[in-house]
Amino acid sequence: MTKGRKITLAVFLVIIIALLVVAGLTGGAQGQVPGEDGEMVTGTYWALFPPLVAIILALITKEVYSSLFVGILSAVMLSVNFHPVRTVDGLINGFVESLADSWDVGILIFLVLLGAMVALVNKAGGSAAFGKWAIAHVKTRVGAQLATFVLGVLIFIDDYFNCLTVGSVMRPITDTHNVSRAKLAYLIDATAAPICMIAPISSWAAAVAGIAAGLGMNGITLFVKAIPYNYYSLLTIVMIIAITVMKLDYGPMKRHEKNALAGDLFTEGTKNEGDEKIDANDKGKVIDLILPVVLLIICCVIGMIYTGGFFEGETFIDAFANSDASVGLPWGALIAVVLTVIYMMCRGTMKFTEAMEAFPKGFKAMVPAILILTFAWTLNGATGALGAKYYVAHLMSGAAAGLTTMLPAIIFLVAVVLSFATGTSWGTFGILIPIVISVFPAESPLLTIGISACLAGAVCGDHCSPISDTTIMASAGGQCNHVNHVSTQLPYALTVAAVSFVCFILAGIIKSWLIMLPIAAVLMIGTLCVIKAVTKEKNA
Repeated sequence: MTKGRKITLAVFLVIIIALLVVAGLTGGAQGQVPGEDGEMVTGTYWALFPPLVAIILALITKEVYSSLFVGILSAVMLSVNFHPVRTVDGLINGFVESLADSWDVGILIFLVLLGAMVALVNKAGGSAAFGKWAIAHVKTRVGAQLATFVLGVLIFIDDYFNCLTVGSVMRPITDTHNVSRAKLAYLIDATAAPICMIAPISSWAAAVAGIAAGLGMNGITLFVKAIPYNYYSLLTIVMIIAITVMKLDYGPMKRHEKNALAGDLFTEGTKNEGDEKIDANDKGKVIDLILPVVLLIICCVIGMIYTGGFFEGETFIDAFANSDASVGLPWGALIAVVLTVIYMMCRGTMKFTEAMEAFPKGFKAMVPAILILTFAWTLNGATGALGAKYYVAHLMSGAAAGLTTMLPAIIFLVAVVLSFATGTSWGTFGILIPIVISVFPAESPLLTIGISACLAGAVCGDHCSPISDTTIMASAGGQCNHVNHVSTQLPYALTVAAVSFVCFILAGIIKSWLIMLPIAAVLMIGTLCVIKAVTKEKNA
């Protein structure tokens, strides 16, 4: 698409929104729009209009802040029937409510603390030392990408923690081997939510278990049974290994990787503030990176189980299932940062004043992610007020009758659409899991497959959505332009989604994970072989 056409499309969308505003204001002035709280659009297909506007504008204009703001504006206008004064009030209240929510604030604090930790490790020379070690031991681009994948798998506790930790550790290594920031962001994102969704001990497992437990079921048991059928998460792992070993890139990612080999790691957009050069201590050692990361993992795990009541008599599994990530993660990160400062001072790699300078630097590095998260949360809240998830859930429940074997595939598609439009996988399986449980008998194998389809679709939509907080954090972790990350990742995610959809159709018929898993892996690899052959012919 040419630059002129992109601008034309963007202007066209803006004109449509402006016409809607004018029509709404005119109708409101004449008393032709009934109700005062968006009754005409609440719970209808119009509820999906704001996030779609934001997503389309972001992909066209390559500018995420204004796109999210237009999406928020359209959601607020729809909810107040285009009343001008109430639109302004709604905008302000939407942002205030996002930043007043205890969960959101906890995650922002966690981001700032992680930024401070990264700044501490960089200043102490730990990242530079690890980079030198990695350069000596990781000899190829394939090795750098596989190392990123392995680290992402190992940090399975929480997707937020995963994105930022893997990014800060692996950036120097992938940069050395000319891996584009877009590919790094994809590797980070693909080993964040998908890995958390198949890890029984993770904040995602805890969320799913909590929802199922509230419906009278053993949440952890249901989650574990669903893992072998979670095709999107499992096939994403196959996808990463296959494209890395096969050296296969297609779609927009191909251009980014080609430019990276020529020395341009970014292709489009500018470097983040956190990508600036840091005067590192030449006394730094690899342990100055490894120890803080290990401390962070241990302290975050302790923080999670602490909030779940582990030290009050709960079992480890139950404590994790009942944990509050917005409290446990900041709690663990704060202790880890304090211990890291003490360690750095005892090692002599950093003075106290230098350690304190890391906090504003860490905050500065996280500003882009914080801004995008704030906009995304506000858009999610405004869209939620319009009843988007209930509209989609109603469509699914209405289509459930008489579609027994096809229902897992339908559930997968519905979850993908809902998660993509709202940018939240947790909210998606929060509304769909109760419906799935009510559709299938408790003893039916389709219940497990249906739950897996719900979870897989939620992760897929979250993985594709530009307004997903995990996608935003992956951009921050890879210090990649956010729209670049979304546009390069989308073809890869849709490839896995297409194969997963076929697998859920087959699973509804076969109902055996032992048979389906090998079939799924063969389908995924076969699809990639076809793509490689087709793209090779086009380039010939």
